[in-house]
Amino acid sequence: MDEKGRLRWVVALTAVGSFMAALDTLVVASALSTIRHDLGASLADLEWTVNAYNLSFAVLLVPAAVLGDRWGRARTYAAGLVVFALASAGCALSGGAGALVSMRVVQGVGAAMVMTLGLALLTSAFPAERRGAALGLFSAVTGLAVASGPLVGGAVVDGLAWQWIFWLNVPVGLLAAPLVLRLVPEARSSQSRLDVPGVVLLAAGVLGVVWALVRGGSSGWTSAEVVGAALGALAVLVGFAWWEGRAAAPLLPPRLLRVRGFAAGNVAIACTFAALFSAVFFYGQLLQVVSGQSPLDAGLRLMAWTGTFLVVAPAAGALADRIGERPLVTVGLTLQAAAMLWFGLTVGTDLAYLDTLGPFVLGGIGVSLAIPCGQSAVVAAVADRDVATASGVNATMRELGGVLGIAVTVAVFGTVGGYAGPADFVDGFRGAVLAAAALSALGAVAGALLPARRPGAVAQVPAVAGVSEAVAA
Repeated sequence: MDEKGRLRWVVALTAVGSFMAALDTLVVASALSTIRHDLGASLADLEWTVNAYNLSFAVLLVPAAVLGDRWGRARTYAAGLVVFALASAGCALSGGAGALVSMRVVQGVGAAMVMTLGLALLTSAFPAERRGAALGLFSAVTGLAVASGPLVGGAVVDGLAWQWIFWLNVPVGLLAAPLVLRLVPEARSSQSRLDVPGVVLLAAGVLGVVWALVRGGSSGWTSAEVVGAALGALAVLVGFAWWEGRAAAPLLPPRLLRVRGFAAGNVAIACTFAALFSAVFFYGQLLQVVSGQSPLDAGLRLMAWTGTFLVVAPAAGALADRIGERPLVTVGLTLQAAAMLWFGLTVGTDLAYLDTLGPFVLGGIGVSLAIPCGQSAVVAAVADRDVATASGVNATMRELGGVLGIAVTVAVFGTVGGYAGPADFVDGFRGAVLAAAALSALGAVAGALLPARRPGAVAQVPAVAGVSEAVAA
């Protein structure tokens, strides 16, 4: 095979993994109502169905990169495809909510390996002068997965059954894995180091926070279980901060927290995804529970929201090169907050699609401005030697922000509403979306604290040879 053919295979095989992993973040949203009925799942079960995947995905992004550098990136990427495929089969075969949640954890492990190593393989396979076009195609495929996720999920649930949103991953992953081993050149790095205690402490701390938020409604906010989980999480996160100041290769170097652009940018991007993932969790359910839409109809209507990413995000990146990221992040998150406030103040049981169209489009434009510019602001704020680490931290913060956002808004939903009927759901949705609006507003404040772009400065692109650069999806 000639060089051009080999590079085409690299693009195709890494794009396949990216598409599957990104799609599964959103495709489940269209099936939540069906899963609730079929498995008798509670609100907490639905939350863990989403967050189990996102949490394991988040905390294993950087470890997966290190594993790939040690074992070989192509080999580890292929292993990730197999793990993802087999875990997807486990999700499809789950007879109860507990089994589904367990398999979603494993699926998140495979997704971390696939997303992390796919980008690393792509950047290492292409020469610098051709890398931009390859990365652009990779990002376009990921964006397509994000935009089409609710529609694909709805079509599958309506046409087949909710289990098929997982079954479809199985042949793709199992067929792609041996092709990766045969056609994608291997790459390694002996310089990678992993902060294992840091990863464990961060995962345990976030899990404790989420556990307290999930159990607060059913066990009582002042119960020993909830208070103990919250206090334990606080102690573990304090321990994480203490360890990071002493670790030889810290997961989150404390010196970077003193860089205003890095700190403010990561807060902004975490708040962006906290509100975004909350919307993913609730918007599809709103259309199905209150408006009586089928999963396919709901997914089609959500395209007014998710489809903006394909149009606005590329333009936002180009505009940021001219005026800097600060105004775009701030305006984007302000628009997302306004859209959610609009939704919260107008939602009712007589909801029509035209009532949702304005908030969908406005919120979609806002998040499409904030995401690419927030990521660019973080890597532009640090020195060249720290770009890889900054990219890895930023990717982790995005996913952890989403996990915590869902935990907070679901806790609000369960406190003021529920699934007793459309009116009960609307009450809960109103509280949840207003909480998400507050998270967006907090992100806008963080965005306003970003430093102005220096004249002539350009956003930096992660280097190829390190560990965390592979996470800059």
